[in-house]
Order: sequence, then structure tokens, then C-alpha cells
Amino acid sequence: MIAPVDAALARKRQRFLPTLFRTTAFKLAAAYLVIFAIFAALVLGYVAWNAQRLLTDQIRSTIDAEIQGLAEQQRQGGIRRLVNIIERRSRGPGASLYLVTTPLGERIAGNVEALPPGTLDRTGESEIEYARSSEALDTPSRALVRVFMLPAGFRLLVGRDLEERERLGIVIRRAAGWSLALVFILGCFASWFVARRVLKRIDGMSETAHGIMEGDLKGRLAISGTGDELDRLALNLNAMLDRIGELMAGMQQVTDNIAHDLKTPLTRLRNKAEEALRSAKSPDELRAALDGSIEEADNLIRVFNALLMIARLEAGRVSDNMAALDLSEIVSGLAELYEPLAEEAGLALTCEVEAGLKIQGNRELIGQTLNNLIDNALKYGAPEQGGDGTVKVVARQVGDQVELSVADHGPGIPEADRSRVLDRFVRLDASRTKPGFGLGLSLAAGVVRLHGGQIRLEDNAPGLRVVIALPAAPKPVETLPPSEPAASTAPPNPAGLPSL
Repeated sequence: MIAPVDAALARKRQRFLPTLFRTTAFKLAAAYLVIFAIFAALVLGYVAWNAQRLLTDQIRSTIDAEIQGLAEQQRQGGIRRLVNIIERRSRGPGASLYLVTTPLGERIAGNVEALPPGTLDRTGESEIEYARSSEALDTPSRALVRVFMLPAGFRLLVGRDLEERERLGIVIRRAAGWSLALVFILGCFASWFVARRVLKRIDGMSETAHGIMEGDLKGRLAISGTGDELDRLALNLNAMLDRIGELMAGMQQVTDNIAHDLKTPLTRLRNKAEEALRSAKSPDELRAALDGSIEEADNLIRVFNALLMIARLEAGRVSDNMAALDLSEIVSGLAELYEPLAEEAGLALTCEVEAGLKIQGNRELIGQTLNNLIDNALKYGAPEQGGDGTVKVVARQVGDQVELSVADHGPGIPEADRSRVLDRFVRLDASRTKPGFGLGLSLAAGVVRLHGGQIRLEDNAPGLRVVIALPAAPKPVETLPPSEPAASTAPPNPAGLPSL
């Protein structure tokens, strides 16, 4: 009987092997193995062919040297001397093949016993089967021979046995067979090993991904540290998971902030309506209650409009409405509109704007962003204990960017909270007594990101300086003269804008 653990292991192996063979790593390794085996076979075949050709050339050179020597002997001493020399050479060990015949084909001298019919009738070089003796007729050998016609019709055959070439071919074929078999075996093992390692890592990634889908949002893919493509994939996926976690945390924070910050105006709206129903005794009192309720409802609508605009900015859905803008004109117009409001708040609004600052952007969004920054500076920039009450707006070009800054001398924002206040519905404790919902800086950050710029919150010693850096438009930029006065760069009634 098989133990449960052994049975589970066997089932796991049964599932693992088919999966292993279906992996891309195994298929690639197998494809590389086949390609390598084909190239190895071609290389070995080329080596064998060249080796046999070289050996054949050496045999042919030996035959040529033999023929030249015998021809010289024949010229000096005639056919008899040639026959004597062949008889003497034929008896030596490892001798070449020699045969001299009469014009009728009768053997005179030599060490060849049998030849294929018609061999001596064809002059020139050829490969034939031969036998040195009558006992070897059943197992003929191959030889490379050359036939010549001598004076008076005599024939001379000189050749070399091809046994060495045949043995070399056998050795090469045997070595090639074993080499290809070894390559195939090692290649299969390497394919299995590589695919198993890759499959193990991918299975680990799949298990981690399954755990994340089950709700473990803190799970991350393992990094082996080798820096290979799987590590790069895991790093990118982990970065994506971190970003998703940040977005989900931000969504949860926004949800909590909406529930917290909108509960108060909704409760106030309900209380006013309930108070009006319970205590209003005249149409004027009912009208006043309705006006207050409408005002509260308008504030809530503005908040949701701002949230919708932030969502559209983050999704890039308003990036098509871009045009060449004169930022100098926009900043100057808004600063002029806010000067009376600054005087009412007991502050002084100064403006330093370079002429001809050109950017590519959305006029309404840029105006709304500057509007929010100046509004925040007037609300929170009042100096403490009679300090400098100046709000300074500066627009200038720095390199290939246009920098727009709004600075005040209020309490400022601690350095640890400067990145946090750019999120939605984030309001510091010191600002909760002022009207607003904590969306102004978040909306400004979204507009800046949409325009490819950067927003920085700096210490104004004392106070806060908000700096926006936007890419400057290429020069020259052809822009149409404004069809409306500078007052059109901002809403006509800044005092009626919502405090976001």
C-alpha cells in the first residue's frame, strides 16, 4: 500500500512533468538543442569530408610520384627493367598496387590478382575493387588506381589501397555518432534543468499573485538577485503593486476624509432645514433658511466638481485643450483682481512679472490654479504678531522653464507635512478653523502634473512659498492678441470663489 505522502508526491510529479514540457524555457532549450545538433553534424561532416579529401590528395600525390619514377626507369631500361622493378617493389610491406600486362591483358608482374572487367581498357584515374590474391576474392578491397598505355601495347596500373581512408571515415562517423548522442543527452538534461528552475520561479510568482488576489495586498514577488529578465519583471510588478497599494490607501483616505469633512456641511444643511420647519413663522424666515440651505448645497456641489476635475486631471482627459498662453498677462490680471481682497484682509499683494512669458497649456486650469494659490495665501498668510503682511506673486523664466511663485509670511507648513498637503482633503490642524475642504493644493498639483511641470512647497522664512515650474513654449510662438481684457483670465468675482 502506498503511503499518503508518497501518493501526493507522485501526483505532484505527474502534474509537474507535463507542465515542464509545455514551458517556454523547455521549448526554447529543445529548439536550441536541435539547432546546435544540426550545426554540429554539419561541422563534423565538413571536417570528415575535408579529411578524406586531404587523404585522397596525398594518395594521388603518391601515385603520381610512383608513376614518374617508373616512367623514368622504363625510358632508361625498357619494359624488362620496369618489370624487374615492379616485381621487387610488389614484395615490400605496405607496397603500392602494381600490375603490368601484355597487350592481350595477360599478367606479367605485379601484386594485383583480380580486377573488375574492363579496368585496364580505360586509361586515367578511377576507384575500383580489387583483390591481391585468390583467397581475397570474396572480400575485395577498394583502391585508387591509374592506368597507362606503354609502348608496344603493354599496360601499367599503379594505385594505392583506400583502407586508411575507409578506416578514417569509420572513426569519424563513430565519433560523430557518439558526439551527437552525448550532445542530445546533455542538451535534454540542460533543457530539463533550465526549465525546472524557470518553472519553479514562475510557480513562486503565481503563488504570490494568487495570494494577492485572495486579499494579501502586502505580498510581493521574490527577487533572486541575479538581475535576469524574471528579476526585472518581478521588480516592475512589485513597483506596480506598490503603486496600486498607494492608490488604494489614497482612495481609502479620500473616502474617510469625504465622510469626515462632508458630514459637517450635510449636517448643517439638515439642521437648517429642520430648524426652518420647526421654528420659522414667516415667509421671510423660510426664505432665509432656504437661502442658507442653497448656499450649503452650492458649496457641496463645488467640492464634488473639484473632485471630478482632479479625477479628470489625473486621467489626462483635459490634455487636449492646450494652446499657446501668455502667462504674464494671466498673472498680472489675477493679481490686479485680488488686490482689493488683500487690502480687506489687511495684507499687501505685490506682483513681479517678466514680460512675454509663454507656455503651452489650458487657460482655465492655469487661472484656477493661480486663483487657489493666491486665495490660500490671503487666508493663511496673515503674519503673526504684526510681521510683514505682504503676499508676493512672482513670474519669471529660469532656463527652459517658467517659474510662478506665490509667497506669504504666515505660519507656513512644517517640512514633514509639505508633501502630504498636496493630497485631497488634507487640512492641518491650524487651518481647520478657516473655511475650506483641503482641495486647493491637490487641484493645483493635478494641473501642474497635466502640464508636465513640478510644484514645490518651500520655506519663506517665515511663511510659505509655493513654486510652480512649467515648461516654456518654444520661441518664437505665434499667439493671437487677446480678444478680451485681462480681467477675463479669472472669474469675475474672486470673493465668491469656493474655498477649496
